[in-house]
Amino acid sequence: MFRVIPAVDLKDGKVVRLRQGKEGEITFSAENPILVAKNWIEKGAKVLHVIDLDGAFRGRLKHEETIGGIIALGAEVQVGGGIRDFKIAERLLELGARRVIFGTIAVEKVKEVKEFAGSWKGRVMIAVDVKNGKVAVKGWKEKTSLDPLSFVKLYEDLDVSFLYTNIDVEGLVSGIDREKMQFLGKIKRPVYVAGGISSLKDIEFVKSLGSAGVILGSALYTGKIKLEEALKFEHEEG
Repeated sequence: MFRVIPAVDLKDGKVVRLRQGKEGEITFSAENPILVAKNWIEKGAKVLHVIDLDGAFRGRLKHEETIGGIIALGAEVQVGGGIRDFKIAERLLELGARRVIFGTIAVEKVKEVKEFAGSWKGRVMIAVDVKNGKVAVKGWKEKTSLDPLSFVKLYEDLDVSFLYTNIDVEGLVSGIDREKMQFLGKIKRPVYVAGGISSLKDIEFVKSLGSAGVILGSALYTGKIKLEEALKFEHEEG
């Protein structure tokens, strides 16, 4: 089942949108994350994508209480941002998160992440954050020498899902880079796509690659895409 998933990015207790993931470049801000999350659920969202941006930048989760409040609303929630500790990941899963997202730690501690994913089958999502064609880590600030497909291959034999984000277009609401996304069709596990999705045509293209879902952020918050219209792709065949 294809899913259309609103992003709820948390920073300093608020919901924000950032331009290309840069800490100081806030393009949108809302005071009450629980209300924002509730609004998307009331509009029909079945899954929410919750990222602790302070956690991503500082390497330590900051909004655990708020995340717990969003999980308590009853929708499926996938959580990421600064989860560089397996105890925290376990705590979030026990709290009711459907999936935890590993980014930096999935690059730095491959063996340990594989072991964790083996214990929590279907509950781990590996972030494939790509900047100028290479996987980026530590709040997207550091670029590695890994190309995305080689990185995916490290985990493809496990019961995990992948989250592909093209950082180059993230938060710009300028559309996706279709050419760079062709490799997604080669991945055997469920892949969710984020970054730059700014029209229903973009969603249609992502779905046509066989992806499991899209994450919508700035396009929703600016009104460029209406969630109710985007959700129609969940019910269409193909």
